[in-house]
Amino acid sequence: MNEKNLFLDLNVLQTVPSSNINRDDTGAPKTAFYGGVTRARVSSQSWKRAMRNYFKKEKVTVGTRTKEIAGYLAKQIQKLDTSLDEKTAMDKAVAILTAAGIKVKKDKDTGKMATGALLFVSPGQINKLAEYALNHDKIDNKDDKQAIKQIFKEDNSLDLALFGRMVADNPELNVDASAQVAHVISTHEIMPEYDYFTALDDLQADDTNGAAMLGTIEYDSATLYRYANINVKDLIKNLDQKDALESIAAFIKAFILSMPTGKQNTFANKTLPNYIMLTLRTDTPVNLISAFEEPVTTQNGYVKKSIEKLQNAYKSANQLVDEPLFNITLSQVDLAKDKEFNQVGKLTELIEQITTALTKAIADENINN
Repeated sequence: MNEKNLFLDLNVLQTVPSSNINRDDTGAPKTAFYGGVTRARVSSQSWKRAMRNYFKKEKVTVGTRTKEIAGYLAKQIQKLDTSLDEKTAMDKAVAILTAAGIKVKKDKDTGKMATGALLFVSPGQINKLAEYALNHDKIDNKDDKQAIKQIFKEDNSLDLALFGRMVADNPELNVDASAQVAHVISTHEIMPEYDYFTALDDLQADDTNGAAMLGTIEYDSATLYRYANINVKDLIKNLDQKDALESIAAFIKAFILSMPTGKQNTFANKTLPNYIMLTLRTDTPVNLISAFEEPVTTQNGYVKKSIEKLQNAYKSANQLVDEPLFNITLSQVDLAKDKEFNQVGKLTELIEQITTALTKAIADENINN
């Protein structure tokens, strides 16, 4: 029996008006040079952060990333045993982390016990580590270390299972990401613009001239191409089959509806995708950004032309890779019917159909789950 992979591609086109949703170190919107021209760009880290915040709003259990993992664990230990004082709880927390190979030391600036880098942990892992600390007075043997490391490999939260964890101190605790999120770029060239603004002092006398503040904000507007993929088999390994299917539906919804919040109060730039394409593949994920290597040029808006180029790129890609198991699209733009694209009219319908297709693919005897 041949072992097959299973990948879900998410392709989104979304128009954003004047905005600055992801800034560089100078405060300007991030850009990328692609196809010989400057494009608007939003980093994958920024959009993944927006997705994690969306999960929280939807009451999806998410993990915590922090350098102050010792204090976080100590608080959970005290929560389970209220008789312990702060120092005893901290000593137990440090012992647990040390046994796992995670280096913790006092930060010279904050005075708190901290790791050298952010550590990503799930609520389930923190709770089990706290229980282990309370049930074992001394943690100093090989069995303890192995048991603690095992706790770090179980009970992954959704965001941890999707986006992974790297632990430089001990690679044994790494979690391979089951999802990839690309940097977002515009389908066309952009020209940076500047908003010159002034602010007046409300208590300024009527006979006083001039503004109390002057400034500029750089911004741009663009039709963005957004891409992500999920390795379904890896997600099942990080969670389990039932949770993986539910998690994929949550991921799709979060990817489609979330947006980074940079300067949102200044520009009120929250929009919804104009076009969505989900594709289920068994050989390789396919980022269709090559559709826009030659930038879209038009005087009548970029969305329709971008959709046309994206669909053509999808058809061209299928000449090089295996025929997809399933493809489904949702568009706010009226499109001509095309038999290669299964079009639906509602997000709920899109998620229902892709979930059904995933369930069938996972159950297929050729998919090693």
